[in-house]
Amino acid sequence: MKARITVTLKNGVLDPQGKAIEGALKSFGLEGIDSVRQGKVFDIELDSNDPAKAEELLKSACEKLLANTVIENYRVEILG
Repeated sequence: MKARITVTLKNGVLDPQGKAIEGALKSFGLEGIDSVRQGKVFDIELDSNDPAKAEELLKSACEKLLANTVIENYRVEILG
């Protein structure tokens, strides 16, 4: 089974890397971009065939290691 975890900063948390990317895009002449927020993506393969157990395991991984839940949100997607 495959899954994807997307981790992003919560609204209101400053994102200096996103601001730097935004500035770089504008310096390349790419107009029309209002703001950029960056995040992390984890593609994970599991040896489980039970989506509910897989989601529980992945949420635990996010809470313990993959996301700083004080300043970050995460989304778990079971891909199949």
